[in-house]
Amino acid sequence: MKNTPFTEKHIALGAKMAEFAGYNMPISYSGINDEHAAVRKNAGIFDVSHMGEFIVKGEQALDLIQRTTSNDASKLKAGQAQYSCLPNENGGIVDDLLVYCVEENKVYMLVVNASNIEKDWNWISKHNTNKAEMHNISEKTCLLAIQGPNATKILQPLTEMDILNLKYYTFTKGKFAGVENVLISATGYTGAGGVEIYFEDKDDAADKIWNAIFEVGGPQGLKPVGLGARDTLRLEMGFCLYGNDIDDTTSPIEAGLGWITKFTKDFTSKEIFAKQKAEGVQKKLVGFEMIDKGIPRHGYEIKDFSGTTIGHVTSGTQAPSLGKAIGMGYVTPAFAAIDSAIYIKVRDKLLQAKVAKIPFA
Repeated sequence: MKNTPFTEKHIALGAKMAEFAGYNMPISYSGINDEHAAVRKNAGIFDVSHMGEFIVKGEQALDLIQRTTSNDASKLKAGQAQYSCLPNENGGIVDDLLVYCVEENKVYMLVVNASNIEKDWNWISKHNTNKAEMHNISEKTCLLAIQGPNATKILQPLTEMDILNLKYYTFTKGKFAGVENVLISATGYTGAGGVEIYFEDKDDAADKIWNAIFEVGGPQGLKPVGLGARDTLRLEMGFCLYGNDIDDTTSPIEAGLGWITKFTKDFTSKEIFAKQKAEGVQKKLVGFEMIDKGIPRHGYEIKDFSGTTIGHVTSGTQAPSLGKAIGMGYVTPAFAAIDSAIYIKVRDKLLQAKVAKIPFA
């Protein structure tokens, strides 16, 4: 198991640790509900240094990104980021990712899921026929997400960069907590506002930044948050988790990600997605809330009133902010409309649920 530069800090804080994507990661500290509430109401800090980062640069950088991703990266100006995905050749998804434009048409950073670093690197490299310059900087890059309505207010004293007014999906680079060349972006996986901080793991930068954040944030109620609450927070927002809600067998059109699928350029599986958009799909990702008491879990069958299987649950939890059980899953289009009655098979019982609007929160 790999460690992040913050592993010892998590253990010292009493975190419950577990393996995730090959890393020893904190699952919870004070409890999922408590950490979830801290992010929704104030601020929490996540160590997400296990995520992958690739630099793509040179005259061919944009061309490579355009051919391998579904969104239109040519629209990005320096300092802007976008959510996208890497389609495979069969209309599925290799991974979802963030594309950061560091220098227009020249330098980009791709942020990918921890479990897919090698897979994504190999996929993009395979398509790098025009020889854009590529660097895998995952091992030496630290990533902290400070999320919540008070996150930027807490962090602002640590930098001269204006992070209070950073617009959603934009970023800035500069000095933070005495560390040079820190990238701060108004992105995250919680829907609660806040920033993500990228920096190189050298010269005690990890210690300096972590300690500085807690020095200013601790007295203001900033809490360390584990992957457990990260999951409940993202699910309340209806954000997809790779390996659960999207994978190599699901298309962005089926997953409700048509908004990141731009047909103004050529890219892998474009024809398949265009056909799905024109003719419709066989399954759709929906959000649902439980009416009967019970927690939906990944892999549970979704049925209609007569007990016929119409799909399966991809994610589910008891939502801390909502006080009810929610989930996401694929169903046949006939059952995808809001308020459609569906049934989740929990052990041998069919529990009633209804299709709900996303985000839930």
